[in-house]
Amino acid sequence: MKVTLVGASGFVGRHLAAALGARGDTVTPISLRDPEKAAGACEGASAIVNLAGEPVAQRWTTEAKKRIRASRVDAPAALIAALGKLAHPPQAYVSASAIGYYGNSQTETFDETSGPGDDFLAGVCAEWEKTADLAASLGMRVSKIRTGLALGPDGGALAKLLPLFKLGGGGIVASGRQWYSWIHIDDLVGIYLHAIDGAEGALNASAPNPVTNAQFTHALGKAVHRFTIFPAPAFAVQAVLGEAAIIVTEGQRVLPTRTIATGYAFAQPTIFEALVALLKR
Repeated sequence: MKVTLVGASGFVGRHLAAALGARGDTVTPISLRDPEKAAGACEGASAIVNLAGEPVAQRWTTEAKKRIRASRVDAPAALIAALGKLAHPPQAYVSASAIGYYGNSQTETFDETSGPGDDFLAGVCAEWEKTADLAASLGMRVSKIRTGLALGPDGGALAKLLPLFKLGGGGIVASGRQWYSWIHIDDLVGIYLHAIDGAEGALNASAPNPVTNAQFTHALGKAVHRFTIFPAPAFAVQAVLGEAAIIVTEGQRVLPTRTIATGYAFAQPTIFEALVALLKR
């Protein structure tokens, strides 16, 4: 199988490229800086996977919002337009998305049938997925991977948190009641492979057992054998991230209902065991 991969050098891209190579697939990294050149590399591919996107964990200034949207909406739209000129476009288009699609709530539970929220990130995710759906008009099967809090030993949230927790400086953020819909990197890669191999539509890439921030904090502290007594008040997070603070101070409880229904079985469904497995690497 030939797979072209946008964002191959990123945290998820590195793991996905390794998994594809391990099973004998040919991986071709491409960049969206030149849509025509990128599309040319996709001629006759089995699938294209687009993982590219400006980081959202930054202060959302006006310029940052423009970059976040452009990387997820404008750049993929240009690529898909270029793919339309190919004699043999890829058979499948697999796009990253995020559970930010659902907005934030401490009381609601979301799955793939839930509608989009009304904040900035939800709006970007909705546009992101609408753009991905344009590939269907080219006869391509489309999958959209709504990713939760990705945990891995070499990137994502865990890589940032581990040094602090190992020093005993970890603690609950804000109220601690906000939901963290997390996923082990192996399951995230597994869901991408599941989509490449045939699963289509929206797929939540979050473990079937989401936890609150307090539960996550205590699980990580237990896994590294450290106390978690230093809270991070909401106002402190707000001071650093501004509007983007909602990513860590609010959150959403998301279940992978459709992902499981399409046949995916999670290897790491519970948070403490997932953290212990990651810390052994």
